[in-house]
Amino acid sequence: MSVDVTTSGIDPIEWDAFVRASDDGTPFQLTAWQRAVEATYGVRVWNLVARRGGGIEAVLPLYEVRELSGAKALISVAYAVYGGVCSASPAATRALVEAATDLGRRRGAAYVELRQRRDLGLGLPTKSLYVTFSRPISPDEEENAKAIPRKQRRMTRQGAKYGLRSSIGPQHLGAMYDIYARSLRNLGTPVFPKRLFEALQKEFDKECEVLAVWHDERIVGGVLSLFFEGQVLPYYGADLRVPNVHGVADFMYWELMCHAARRGDRVFDFGRSREGTGPYEFKRHWGFEPAPLPYQYVLLRRSELPNLSPSNPKTRRLTETWKRLPLAVTNRVGPVLTRWLP
Repeated sequence: MSVDVTTSGIDPIEWDAFVRASDDGTPFQLTAWQRAVEATYGVRVWNLVARRGGGIEAVLPLYEVRELSGAKALISVAYAVYGGVCSASPAATRALVEAATDLGRRRGAAYVELRQRRDLGLGLPTKSLYVTFSRPISPDEEENAKAIPRKQRRMTRQGAKYGLRSSIGPQHLGAMYDIYARSLRNLGTPVFPKRLFEALQKEFDKECEVLAVWHDERIVGGVLSLFFEGQVLPYYGADLRVPNVHGVADFMYWELMCHAARRGDRVFDFGRSREGTGPYEFKRHWGFEPAPLPYQYVLLRRSELPNLSPSNPKTRRLTETWKRLPLAVTNRVGPVLTRWLP
C-alpha cells in the first residue's frame, strides 16, 4: 500500500496524538508551538502528513520564513531547537522529505532545514554544529543528587545557604523575561518578543511553567520550561549576578529537577548547546553527556549550508557590537530582528 502525502484537512487533535506517541516527537512539533509562533510572527506553516490506509504514518511541520539576507527557507521547526520528521517508517520519512523538497521549489525557498534529533538515513547534507544534553531522572532526590559530580552538587546546595528560594507560577513571567533579555544582550544575542513567551504560556497551559529564584525580596533568576510526555525541557532560563551569592543557576536547575521528579517526569532535557561554549561546559559539569544534533538540509537555491551561528566570523562581529549596545536599545530592536533569525 502506497504512502499518500497531504497538506490540508488535518485534524490538530490527531496530529498532536501522533507527535506525542512518536519516538521522534517533541513539544515543538505540537500545534501549540505552531499557534504561539503564528500569533507572534504571523509566519505561514505548512503541515505535511503521510498516510497509509487512512492512518497517519508521519508528520512534518514546515515554517516558511525569511533570513536577514532576504532568502526564503522552510524550517522545521522555526524558533526551536528540535523538529523535523516524526515518522513510523522509512517509506513515510522519504515521502515527506520528497514532498518538502517539492514544496520548497514551488515556494522559491533557498533550502529546507530539518532540525532532527537523529539522522534520517537519506544521505542529506548535515550540519554538526550543535549537541543536546538529556538524561533520565529518578523519583528519589538523593539518587538525582548523586548523579551530579561532587563539586557541582555542592553548588546546587550552596544556594539555600545564601538564602535563595524558588517559587513557580505564571505571574513570574515578566520578571523572568527582564532577566533573560539582559542575559542575552550580554551574550550578544537578540531576545525574542515577550509576546512569544505569553503565547507559549497560553497555548501550552499546564505544560508550560515559570520557576523563579528569589534572594530576599528580589527575583534573581528564572526559567520557562516545557513539559512533554514525561520530559521537562528548561527552555528559556537566565540569572543575575548577585553580590556575595554564588550558584544561582545551579540552585535554579536543581529546584526544577526536584519539581519535575515530584511531578512524575522521568527525563531532564538540558537542551541544545555549541561545543566549547559556557552553557556546554555547565551542562557537562552537571554530569550530562552531549549527543549530536544532526540538522539536515535539502539545498535548493543555495550550494552551502546556512550559518548564522556566533562561531561564524561575520556573525561574531555583530555579536560583539550587540553586547555594547544599551539594554533599552536591544530590548526594543531585538524582538524585531528575531523574526529573521528563525
